[in-house]
Amino acid sequence: MEEQIKRFDMKKPPVRQRRFLQPLTWLLCFPDVWQHRAQITKINCEGLKPPFIFLGNHNAFFDFKVATAALFPNRANYIVAIDGFIGREWLLRNVGGICKRKFTLDVQLIWQIKRVVENGDVLVIYPESRYSLCGTQSVLPDSLGKLCKMMKVPIVTMITNGHHVDAPFWNLKKRGVKKTQAVMKQLFTAAQLEKASVEEINEAIRTEFRYDDFKWQKANNIKIDVPWRAQGLHKVLYKCPACGKEYRMRSEGRHLYCLHCEKRWEMTELGELRAETGETEFAHIPDWYEWERAEVRREVEEGTYSFNAECHVDSLPNAKGFIRLGEGVIIHDTDGFRLEGKRPDGSAFGMVKTVQSLYSCHIEYEYLGKHGDCIDLNTLEDTYYIYPHGEDFSVTKIALATEELYYHRCRMSQAVNT
Repeated sequence: MEEQIKRFDMKKPPVRQRRFLQPLTWLLCFPDVWQHRAQITKINCEGLKPPFIFLGNHNAFFDFKVATAALFPNRANYIVAIDGFIGREWLLRNVGGICKRKFTLDVQLIWQIKRVVENGDVLVIYPESRYSLCGTQSVLPDSLGKLCKMMKVPIVTMITNGHHVDAPFWNLKKRGVKKTQAVMKQLFTAAQLEKASVEEINEAIRTEFRYDDFKWQKANNIKIDVPWRAQGLHKVLYKCPACGKEYRMRSEGRHLYCLHCEKRWEMTELGELRAETGETEFAHIPDWYEWERAEVRREVEEGTYSFNAECHVDSLPNAKGFIRLGEGVIIHDTDGFRLEGKRPDGSAFGMVKTVQSLYSCHIEYEYLGKHGDCIDLNTLEDTYYIYPHGEDFSVTKIALATEELYYHRCRMSQAVNT
């Protein structure tokens, strides 16, 4: 059966954004940009013309709309994940979408990017490859600098603020934040890029990609008074700093609380946390998240990190929609990911992702509002959406562990080589 499924054609040449569809993209983007009163500042962009590579941080779908406004009237091609094409492949291709399966080494994509540059257009990439989990930067691949160097065109960054606190990944319902900000900056001219090393390019990009949406919210006195502002926050803050228990955090309204020790925190209108009794361990949400990362790093370094659960698995081989593969078992430990399962007809399916093959992974919270939390793992031909069963897990911890396992392996390899 699997052999009969038509796979998404990843080799199809990128389409130059159709001129007749440009007014549609503007109509879909500009009203939201005006509604949020988005402030777009351009630095070192005098005389800048396509082709160039545009790198943006990724906090919400609103990122695409602000990018479209910033690039007006130039047309662009956008790297888009496979699930973005579901039910609208023709439209996405013709407005410039180029399909990518997340966290895969896709040599074909280099050829497609080169075609965009040769066409004289803008290539838009969100190199973090996922929405930020708590409004701060995600890891960037080491290959990014090499790609930029290879294309020999200007590199432009856009860092936005206000998009995460308006519609955070853990609860996408919009808060109506006004006066969001975006800074579009020409980081390298083509001549500067030619002289820079790959390491210098990577360092410059990573420096630009340091941001903190909650810090921006407080500094700009942006008050969010919706009564449900903390709902969903426990998806990111899964470990209680008071009792140390994992997976017992919950959220409701403007409150975050632990089922185990019953400690409660309030999320203020300025996006800070305040304990209702006792010490406020982390007033700043990203500090709590980074503490969780440090806890995961400790488990990785001690060799005690592991995750094993029964699960069900959906497949996304093309843009027609999801296919239920069947039931299985997902294992994540110091060897990486291993998935084993059976289809309803009894045939087996599976996937292996070694630690060194995956520097990060993509996760979803309550995916599509009905399926629950999941991890998605990709090959060049398919994407598996894996839904662990039970409550004793956090996909946030799995994502953190993926990164920490990768960098721990890198550190170990460097130590051996020196």
